[in-house]
Amino acid sequence: MLRKIRVVPLAAESFGVRSMCTYVETTDMKILLDAGVSLAPSRFGFPPHPKEYEAIIECRRKITEAAEKSDVVTLSHYHFDHHTPSYTDWFCNWSSAEAARQIYEGKVVLAKNYKDKVNASQRRRGWIFNKTIGKYTEKVESADGKTFEFGNTKLKFSEPVFHGPTNSLLGWILMTTIECDDERILFASDVQGPMHSPTLDIILAQKPQLIIIGGPPTYLAWTKIEEEHLEQGMKNLETIVRHIPVTVLEHHLLRDEKWTEHSKSIFNEATKTGHKVVTAAEHTQKENNLLELKRRYLFETDPPSAQFEKWMKLPLSEKKLVKPPI
Repeated sequence: MLRKIRVVPLAAESFGVRSMCTYVETTDMKILLDAGVSLAPSRFGFPPHPKEYEAIIECRRKITEAAEKSDVVTLSHYHFDHHTPSYTDWFCNWSSAEAARQIYEGKVVLAKNYKDKVNASQRRRGWIFNKTIGKYTEKVESADGKTFEFGNTKLKFSEPVFHGPTNSLLGWILMTTIECDDERILFASDVQGPMHSPTLDIILAQKPQLIIIGGPPTYLAWTKIEEEHLEQGMKNLETIVRHIPVTVLEHHLLRDEKWTEHSKSIFNEATKTGHKVVTAAEHTQKENNLLELKRRYLFETDPPSAQFEKWMKLPLSEKKLVKPPI
């Protein structure tokens, strides 16, 4: 369907990590979207399993290779599964100053403004990003609400939209539309459905042929997210799959053991219109590798080595500085 835009997901929950990093090629340029990857520090009372570390190492490799050939790197918001920080953390982010340099050095970085419509933690992370990584990029430019043209390719960034429900404490993010002649894709990372219905209107107005979108965090139901917000996010997803031919559905939704059960209505709506809903792994013709939601099972059926168990007992500050023995 898309002949002038090539979409290659690199890291996501369906690859066994937390991320939505995607590589995009058009006839004019190469773009790396949200070049970050993380693991949940704790899930079901367990830290990341060795298989999750294997997955994050592989995803880091793919992100670094894609960065080498990319002209532009985008940053929708300052969570660590969406950008690579410049400090060492082998525990959750598999990051270091060198890893960040390999991704951002010499690049044009189009990023969320860290001074406006941002919560306190992301303002601090954005400031650090600009002071450290910003020193060796070609430039870091605030992208909020702006359009950038590269030949026949346009990168159109939305005004900040909520990270989830209205007035979310998690702040705001940017959505990105990539347009090449008459083809359009839309990257909507942490809109979580979207839960905020005005965000849905923005998405539909772009009329993309393909959307890469994060679903609602149903695994947090009754704890951190109100049920009505989750229901609104799923309802808005039904509208999206009716209107957009291909939906790459990812992120928070795929952390739920019952995500396919929760998503039945979404797949049904897509089928009615002959549209397609896939995960990032499925889009690349691979099987889903949903490691986080299997973490308890992994520790029970494939217990780590004695060396790994010893590493797990280190203080958090040390685990960040010492690579796990896998």
